[in-house]
Amino acid sequence: MRAVDRWRVPPGAHSHLERRDPASTAGAPGDRARTEAATVPLHEELLSLQDRLWAESSRSLLVVLQGLDASGKDGTIRHVFRGVNPQGTNVASFKQPTAEDQAHDFLWRVHRRTPAAGEITVFNRSHYEDVLVVRVHDLVPETQWQARYELINAFERVLAHGGTTTVKFFLHVSYDEQGRRLQERLTRPDKRWKARAADFVERHHWDAYHDAYAEALQKTSTETAPWYVIPSDHKWFRNWAVSQVLLATLEDMGPQYPDPPAGLPDGAA
Repeated sequence: MRAVDRWRVPPGAHSHLERRDPASTAGAPGDRARTEAATVPLHEELLSLQDRLWAESSRSLLVVLQGLDASGKDGTIRHVFRGVNPQGTNVASFKQPTAEDQAHDFLWRVHRRTPAAGEITVFNRSHYEDVLVVRVHDLVPETQWQARYELINAFERVLAHGGTTTVKFFLHVSYDEQGRRLQERLTRPDKRWKARAADFVERHHWDAYHDAYAEALQKTSTETAPWYVIPSDHKWFRNWAVSQVLLATLEDMGPQYPDPPAGLPDGAA
């Protein structure tokens, strides 16, 4: 068993979110200072692996970030992907569907943003909103969102068949910590721009969202596209843990620099 498997949801297994401590730092190299110091070389390794993936240009990596409001999706992107080559990295954020999106199947807008060969793409929210928000707010019939679990699994198998590895993170934050972060958005000038009245409304649906996530994790964590539940009350631990999983995933992929093209003269500079 690898160290990162402590956060992985085995295929078909219940995630037991209620038993997972969002404030856990189990497995970390030490306290905040030591863990942050240990995260720096992980970024260097991530850059090296990304460079090989980009040069290889035959496979790709899709990173899915999900979590309740203020769980740290933006912060994870900012800190974990610090220093990667922007030429081979994309971030796609999925807000409320547009009229054009709604005129197509629910995966249409998502499939268009999946990574091309050699790229790493990060989904800040994703196709999973279509089994979460729609369920909590009763936007579509239950028969419709229930059917989407297998459609999502099939979609992720299609991506794998085409050379895209998918890894999914649920950033697990506690109710109290979410409240503290939302309040911080009201009082700090550098955070105030992120404050939305809707976030405080959604907070009233905390239990319903946890039920929705629990079922989604159970039904869509697969060998092809596993879910990892990352304790996220401590941002420094979250960044270290996500970096660990990304490195393990890329190491399993094993990207390699390709051979030089044929026909180059010996000793060509």
